Amino acid sequence: MTVIENGHAITGISFGRQHIPDGIYEQTPLLRIAGQELAEYFSGHRYHFDLPFEFENGSPFEQRVWQALFDVPYGQTASYREIADKIQSPKAMRAVGRALHKNPIAVCCPCHRVVGSNGSLTGYAGGLERKKHLLDLERRQMCCPKE
Repeated sequence: MTVIENGHAITGISFGRQHIPDGIYEQTPLLRIAGQELAEYFSGHRYHFDLPFEFENGSPFEQRVWQALFDVPYGQTASYREIADKIQSPKAMRAVGRALHKNPIAVCCPCHRVVGSNGSLTGYAGGLERKKHLLDLERRQMCCPKE
């Protein structure tokens, strides 16, 4: 995974290695904490991230969508309609989907928890297999938490 920060908050998390133009590639205290929290999440020992996050880009609508994702509890899902309702744009389900596709902070800002209204897995920028894996990981931990 690639984690990006701006000196005081995490601004990006993506799958795989990513080239950051004009970026400085070094390990900072905040990136070390992010790595630790992500490792704890993937090993089933973390259900909530304590990192500071900041959305540096995106329209006000997209930022409202991304912010709403933090309210979807670990191990649970919400529909596109529920997210649209939460941000007081009840007819904007497709726009919510487009915003989720642009989510700059994968995993921690949990767009993988958004599913179709019938519970079906729908698009995920990281791929549907990855989305299924993340949801299964969370459901397993809710069923049988590790000590």
